[in-house]
Amino acid sequence: MKIVIASDSFKGSLSALQASAAMEKGIKKVMPDADVMLIPVGDGGEGTMDSLISAVNGKAIEVDVHGPLHTMVKAAYGLLDDGKTGVIEMASASGLDLVLRDERNPMITSTFGTGELIKKALDDGCRRMILAIGGSATNDGGIGMLQALGMKLLDSNGEEVGRGGQALKDIHSIDDSKFDRRIADAEFIIASDVQNPLIGPHGASRVFGPQKGADPQMTELLDQYLTQWADLVQEKTGIKLHDRPGAGAAGGLGGAFQAFFPAVMRRGIDIVIEQTGLKEKLSGADLVLTGEGKIDSQTIFGKTPMGVAQEAQKQGIPVIALAGSVGRGIEELYSHGITSIHSIVDGPMNLNEAMEKGSELLEFSAEQVFRTYLASKTK
Repeated sequence: MKIVIASDSFKGSLSALQASAAMEKGIKKVMPDADVMLIPVGDGGEGTMDSLISAVNGKAIEVDVHGPLHTMVKAAYGLLDDGKTGVIEMASASGLDLVLRDERNPMITSTFGTGELIKKALDDGCRRMILAIGGSATNDGGIGMLQALGMKLLDSNGEEVGRGGQALKDIHSIDDSKFDRRIADAEFIIASDVQNPLIGPHGASRVFGPQKGADPQMTELLDQYLTQWADLVQEKTGIKLHDRPGAGAAGGLGGAFQAFFPAVMRRGIDIVIEQTGLKEKLSGADLVLTGEGKIDSQTIFGKTPMGVAQEAQKQGIPVIALAGSVGRGIEELYSHGITSIHSIVDGPMNLNEAMEKGSELLEFSAEQVFRTYLASKTK
């Protein structure tokens, strides 16, 4: 019997590989000789780089970069295809998890470190890059990234502005004469499911700003600053980011890619499915297990379990999804390939306890659902 395990990470508890391995242990308790194939996956957020590296035997390159609060942090990018393709996870350099909750402030957090990662990948010869831009701590419109790559953003006195969302208000002109020329000859694939525009009620600041530390007043100011920035970008490039779908991803980083890079935006899970060869590896499988930390009504919008189930459905393979928690609105998932959904929490416990016991809970749940699956096959 062939079982494919294609799980995302359980954020704060298990990486995609660790989660997949825990599920495998559960299955092997029931059927030691089962043919189990592990395909750790991600959907464009944290863990996407690791899943791609694991799937294609790539490697990670560690780099010291400026973190979201401008202090040095250790980040990494992945090399695939013998070094021809780079995988950059912006959260490793500019992510929310790098900032303590009481220090979150999108007025000062910057994407500069993400630009440094891109520059290092270019230095190492990458001319095709996959950028996972989920999990950002920033709302700077991507100006930090642009500054790291040589873009001069000048105030009314011709001096370079600072970094962070508050610097947007000071930009008077854009000088791209020193912008890294290698970018024009490279290919950039942006992994993002966010379709929000840059500004307005559904824009980067108002929708995502509060989770990054913005209070109501700060949120309004950041929206104003991004509007000024979008006006300048349109004047410079002719590209109107204001209401452009995806421009609001990662605090406007998506818009910077759309305006200044030869970039395309795609669903993160689609990129991962393609890069990992999931479609081909599903061939002949009897069962698929997938999972992530939470499955709810949002899962249908390109999250890992949904993407995996859609591929499996094309081949008529049942899919069982395991989650740390199961929220409302899951009913629609059943018509898109997911056979059943199960929470791995087996009793009263707080979140920290559940996360600490993640591997144990996932292994036990995988064992139980697999026993049920086998029982149904013998009738």
